[in-house]
Amino acid sequence: MSQLRTVQVLGGGSAGSSAHVGSLAAGLVARGVRVTVCAPQAVDSAHDFTAAGSQFLPVPRRSDPAAVAALRAACTGADVVHAHGLHAAARTALALSGRSVPLVVTWHTRRYAEGARRQILHLLERRAARAAAVVLAPTSDLVDLARERGARDARLAPITVPPPRAVNPGPAGNGIGVDKLRAELGAVERPLIVAAGNLVPQHGFTTLLDAARLWRDLDPEPLLVVAGEGRERDALRRRIRNEELPVSLVDPGDEPGELLAAADLALLPSRWEGRSRFAQEALRAGVPLVATAVGGTPELVGGAAELVPYGNAEALARAVVRLIEEPAERARLAEAGRAQAAGWPTEDDTIAHVLSVYDELAQPLAAGRDR
Repeated sequence: MSQLRTVQVLGGGSAGSSAHVGSLAAGLVARGVRVTVCAPQAVDSAHDFTAAGSQFLPVPRRSDPAAVAALRAACTGADVVHAHGLHAAARTALALSGRSVPLVVTWHTRRYAEGARRQILHLLERRAARAAAVVLAPTSDLVDLARERGARDARLAPITVPPPRAVNPGPAGNGIGVDKLRAELGAVERPLIVAAGNLVPQHGFTTLLDAARLWRDLDPEPLLVVAGEGRERDALRRRIRNEELPVSLVDPGDEPGELLAAADLALLPSRWEGRSRFAQEALRAGVPLVATAVGGTPELVGGAAELVPYGNAEALARAVVRLIEEPAERARLAEAGRAQAAGWPTEDDTIAHVLSVYDELAQPLAAGRDR
């Protein structure tokens, strides 16, 4: 068969999905696949897909005729098109209408909505699931959901993001860099707790502030640093100010690993997670993690994190207080986290799996052209 050509389509591009596509594109190019990445210009500015040999075509995150036409043109001549996320999948299905090129959809995350928005979300899920030749998902509940929405073929898949850049602790590894960061954050002689993510309701930051109010009587008082942007940011900031909570909101930056390198604890309070990039970085860095027992998190972390129910501020606060007061347990979780991370699928595993799916879908088309 001639050289395989694939088009990778991203919508807005969350940090996790964009990092995954960057890793996937680079790995496919290294294996001789021609790769085109279609995404909003800002996504390429952050990830530079062309650096590893991919072609990049800017396609705005819209479903208007011009955007769909641009995506349709980009997919001309592709053997397989791979859309990442529901919005990207729906737009790509529209762009491929009437063509026989197979569509692979990676369903990275589970979304929630209420009222009329819920009906729209279900419609989007059905369109994405039914348009795909294969749906790939990081958790069994997403596989089940894709099947419920009409997917012909939904599979559990290893979806790995590349490890973060190593953080330089300072000259001779003496911790000067970390100490400076803690000083800048205001956590020189107090525990530093870190959380990160999009500041939206399903990520549980309101519950996190409830918990911070409960552990504020500790001496010294822990500092919670939340790195993120989103529509809840102003409301969270007002609450932090009005209730005088020991919480600081900071810009997310490019590398949550820099904050984690200075942290005593990491928190993940989400309503649902697949294979959380933040959780992966915390365990790789040996930072004890307290997370909600939702989605793919229990499978991801195994016994290497403290798991609590979603939306339960008291349970979250108790877990934080216990770990702050028990350094031996923090050390155990740090060691267990690194060991758990060592057993995760690698980038090579992910790329090999995706390539096997592409070959499976592209070979019948090639055979048909040869006849």
